[in-house]
Amino acid sequence: MNIRESELPGIGCKFEVITKGNEKMVIVIHDDGRREMYHFDADHDESISSISLRDSEARQIAAILGGMVYRPQSLDTIEMAFEGLSIEWFKVENNAPVEQQTIGSLHVRKTYNVTIIAILKKNMKKFFNPGPDSIIEAGDMLVLSGERHEVKRIINELLSAGGDS
Repeated sequence: MNIRESELPGIGCKFEVITKGNEKMVIVIHDDGRREMYHFDADHDESISSISLRDSEARQIAAILGGMVYRPQSLDTIEMAFEGLSIEWFKVENNAPVEQQTIGSLHVRKTYNVTIIAILKKNMKKFFNPGPDSIIEAGDMLVLSGERHEVKRIINELLSAGGDS
């Protein structure tokens, strides 16, 4: 496989991929976290399909492709042991209600029954099992675990711009 990376000033970064099967795909990662993927026809001149993904969607697909989410041999056992458990990555949006607040002040576990298991800061500093005094900022990537509907609720109410709180 051949991968060529190039900067797109003011936009982000572009990766051009040619597979061993001579298929071409272009991935554009925007500065705001969005991803675009383009699949090209056999002569590599014209895009025949494309998809645009939010940052969180791209990370979920990456987990699937990397085998982190779907493992055919053991999936049934995992689902039975952890039925309903969701682990999701979400980038805190600008103007989200959680900006500049501590984990403890948000009562995340009590209100949502969700655990923040890691924070990846914009400067790429990682905090695993962050404590109640950890401050959440816009652009932080949070790794959340809990029941799927509760994880979605905390994303909608606290982590997204225009949240309900």
